[in-house]
Amino acid sequence: MAVTLADVARLAGVSPATVSRVINDSAKPVNEDLRERVLAAVAQLHYVPNAHAQHVARPRQAAVGVIVHDVSDPYFAEITRGLQRQAADHGRLLVICNSYRVPERELAYVALLRAQQVHALILAGSGYHDDAFTATLNAELAAYQHSGGRVAVIGRHRLVGSAVLPANEAGAHALGLRILGLGHRRVGVIAGPRTLTTTTDRLTGFRQAFDECGVALPAHRVVHADFTRDGGVTATTMLLDTDPTLTALVALNDSMAVGALATLRERGVRVPEDISVTGFDDMPIARDVTPALTTVRLPLVEMGERAMALALGDDFSPRTEPAAATIAWRASCAAPAH
Repeated sequence: MAVTLADVARLAGVSPATVSRVINDSAKPVNEDLRERVLAAVAQLHYVPNAHAQHVARPRQAAVGVIVHDVSDPYFAEITRGLQRQAADHGRLLVICNSYRVPERELAYVALLRAQQVHALILAGSGYHDDAFTATLNAELAAYQHSGGRVAVIGRHRLVGSAVLPANEAGAHALGLRILGLGHRRVGVIAGPRTLTTTTDRLTGFRQAFDECGVALPAHRVVHADFTRDGGVTATTMLLDTDPTLTALVALNDSMAVGALATLRERGVRVPEDISVTGFDDMPIARDVTPALTTVRLPLVEMGERAMALALGDDFSPRTEPAAATIAWRASCAAPAH
């Protein structure tokens, strides 16, 4: 039979309310002698507090709400590892919600997590090019902050709170210069959804490199698809069917690059002898595919750690922290053969 709070109160010779104040670390003062009696009774009876009751008493003490686009995506899985690592160090529980890149679902989760009175909210993923949605979400987040909640985001957003900003534009610009420096001129871009700021930033950096080098990047060589392996397959098929003379394919994330590699393998196209392939993010799989994937490396785990640190830190003023991008040069990219 489970030990109850009333059992602890009887053994300690105090009221149940006093026991509750002690185990929930209430702001109401408790006489030190009474506190010691309660703790001794808890230990003697091996009492385990009810988690729901503790949540009611201390709603902001345990949980942090995290909204990601899709935790099964390696990009978000790595970020979540960092979030969990930092949360564990602070004794926090993560409540992870997948929005699947549906803005309305993201908004619904924010409202739900606010109702649960989580200590902080972290939004990990790209912002949207949607002014009406952004204004509505900002109103929810501002109200949550006004009630004492903390907000942090990963990626470029026009939202309240602190932010970890990956160098998407700078990383894509550096990669573009390297590819053009090898001599590639007929380059296809496997881009993500148009609605996401991540797609815009990476494509902007890549276009800047082409403009600086005086090389054209025609519209038909940029294909937008989902940020997934299947999206990479779809975009690669379209690009090769439109222009089979391409010497390089640049995918704006590694999952799409994996789809590109699979498509090329099925067509008997050699990488990098016939065509080079690059990705973005440096997910763990990038080192394991054949050939190993050249990609732009972002410190994904560290980005998660830093976002959690911003959400749980003592500094309540909004801050922005950059996350630098570097190029991981591997076997999938080489100078064009012709």
